[in-house]
Amino acid sequence: MKIFEKTANFITEVKVEMQKVSWSTKEELIGSTTVVIVSTLLLAMFIGMVDIVLSRCIGLILR
Repeated sequence: MKIFEKTANFITEVKVEMQKVSWSTKEELIGSTTVVIVSTLLLAMFIGMVDIVLSRCIGLILR
């Protein structure tokens, strides 16, 4: 029966800790998500451009 006591204690502690959490507002969450998406797209375009340039340079060298 000790396992049930430990489980109940764990759940109680989780509830207490979850009350201490500072949750983001909807506006903060949307802003952060936008920053991540835009940053990811910019990085993908940069890496794509570098890949194209390097591929063409290697193509010229190997001809």
